[in-house]
Amino acid sequence: MLWSLIKIVIFVALVAALTLGAGYLMESSGGIQITAAGMEFNLGPLQSVIAALVLLLVVWLFFKLFALLIAVLKFLNGDETALSRYFDRNRERKGYQALAEGIMALASGEGRVAMAKAAKAERYLQKPEITDLITAQAAELNGDTAKAEQVYKRLVQNDATRFVGVRGIMKQKIAKGDTVTALKLAERAFALKPKHEEVQDILLRLQAENADWVGARKTLGAKLKYGSLPRDVHRRRDAVLALSEAKDVIDSDKSIEAREAAIAANKASPDLIPAATMAARGYIAEGRPKNALRILKKAWDMRPHPDLAAAFAEIVPNETPQERLKRFHQLTILKPEHRETRLLQAELNLAAEDFPAARRALGNLVENEPDTRVLAIMAAVERGEGASDAVVRAWLAKALTAPRGPQWVCDNCNNIHAEWAPICNNCSSFDTLSWKSPPQSDLSATVGAEMLPLLVGPQEVAPTPVEIDPAEAAASEEQQALDAEVIDMVAGNRSTESTGDKQV
Repeated sequence: MLWSLIKIVIFVALVAALTLGAGYLMESSGGIQITAAGMEFNLGPLQSVIAALVLLLVVWLFFKLFALLIAVLKFLNGDETALSRYFDRNRERKGYQALAEGIMALASGEGRVAMAKAAKAERYLQKPEITDLITAQAAELNGDTAKAEQVYKRLVQNDATRFVGVRGIMKQKIAKGDTVTALKLAERAFALKPKHEEVQDILLRLQAENADWVGARKTLGAKLKYGSLPRDVHRRRDAVLALSEAKDVIDSDKSIEAREAAIAANKASPDLIPAATMAARGYIAEGRPKNALRILKKAWDMRPHPDLAAAFAEIVPNETPQERLKRFHQLTILKPEHRETRLLQAELNLAAEDFPAARRALGNLVENEPDTRVLAIMAAVERGEGASDAVVRAWLAKALTAPRGPQWVCDNCNNIHAEWAPICNNCSSFDTLSWKSPPQSDLSATVGAEMLPLLVGPQEVAPTPVEIDPAEAAASEEQQALDAEVIDMVAGNRSTESTGDKQV
């Protein structure tokens, strides 16, 4: 270390002296006169500068040869690695320079240059654990997945780089859609580095996609343990996984286990609507309606939802519309001003044929939130109060082109789902479904407007009365029947589930 510092100081001093001397010579009109051993040498300014450069080169060669001489003396003195260290220093310098250039090329998106520099660095350094990583990433950048996989397999064979190799192959399998192999590789990568957050997320997603709910809950517990997931989020997602596990148990005809899993999921996250409905139905099946009532009321108080109303109706399935309207009061009183509560009251009053009360229950939803469900209920109210076909069809026309209203929508990709699921079937995101109104598509509204004449017929006011043909009269009756069907179709099946069998 001291010898290297001395060489650097001497080299800098020589460069500074030569620079000053060259400047002095260029400014002078003469040159340099050198007298040695009785001989004189006269050098002009340019010759003096060239002589100085030659002298600098000679000094550099002297230091190189001197360092080599020192290494040889050490070798002769018994240091067997002295010569190899001398030559290795030059190789390392060239190797690390090539490595640095390869990293810069990789960051710049120059895959071929990065691969060439990595190969050069490997020749000098003989450190495949470093150069192979650059080669693999450069191959992926060039689209050469076969080369990248080959290099990743070499990395797997080294203890120091095994995780990097496994992770690289895992991501390749995911890109190819081979989720079965990717799941096994993710489990192996998780075993190597259980604290790696990216591997935790990938493993959790793959386990959920493959319905390995038990394994997914263990992975979720590891995320909580290593601090990569807040406790409240863990509680919610663990409830989602428990609910998914319960659904699988139901498919396997193990109803007792399913009820227990659903009840556990509901206790962990009471605002999880599917867990509340499944747990309530489990209690109903056990003949414990009070427990089901308590769960549904708690869930409704947190987040009113049509599925909760449907499960509430199942507690007493054989009741008249008036009895149901009275019994539902203990549910609707919890959130009286909530949109879902008002729609539920309107549907219950429709079933009880109390059309003015249904209109009052809607309130200003028709003006402020006119979605398909609201307008379809309004059409049913108008028909129940004896409004003309033109008025009913006008409401149907608005319903067919209005937004659909709240649905299960993925927060990540806005994909709409008919029912809740733990994983989005479009982007495979976990626990991203929310009950909300999806973005309205202009195309869907246009299509709805084009389909309108086919569904509800022309909406114009009838012309001056003329003699009606019997066939036309029959067609008119068919059209009225079709209008009633359209009301039911537009409103959906929620009113049937929540208000009983009677429909208006």
